[in-house]
Amino acid sequence: MSDAPATTTPAPAPERRIRINGRVSLDTAEIEERFLRASGPGGQNVNKVETAVQLRFDAARSPSLPEDVRARLVALAGKRMTRAGVLVITAQTHRSQERNRAEALERLVALIRQACIVPRTRRPTRPTRASKERRLEGKAHRAGVKAMRRTRPEAE
Repeated sequence: MSDAPATTTPAPAPERRIRINGRVSLDTAEIEERFLRASGPGGQNVNKVETAVQLRFDAARSPSLPEDVRARLVALAGKRMTRAGVLVITAQTHRSQERNRAEALERLVALIRQACIVPRTRRPTRPTRASKERRLEGKAHRAGVKAMRRTRPEAE
């Protein structure tokens, strides 16, 4: 036996990135969590334990988001996005802090996944000849019905 100290290899670091899709992943350091007391019923627990979770993600300054995804995220987030570009998601439906954390994170990931989808561009189309004819036939029929109402003889 030697007197040299035994060396240990450090444990692998926990996964620090949240995978959104093939090209986008978030660093967990970019997400800030705050815990607050949930509103609503819950007995004594509601007054003592901070089970509600508020996730804050600075989308405006995030290096993880491409510009196109960031622009769509701002549009999708609506009132959940502050003027400074911080996305705020609050979860308080569950009675445990851990479940609220998981729900808030799921909602954040779902919103960013939705922002990653590139909308299809609309190509303007022209109506077909058959559809024009159907429209005109319908108009003629309706005009005929209304004309019959005008020329109806009076009842004696």
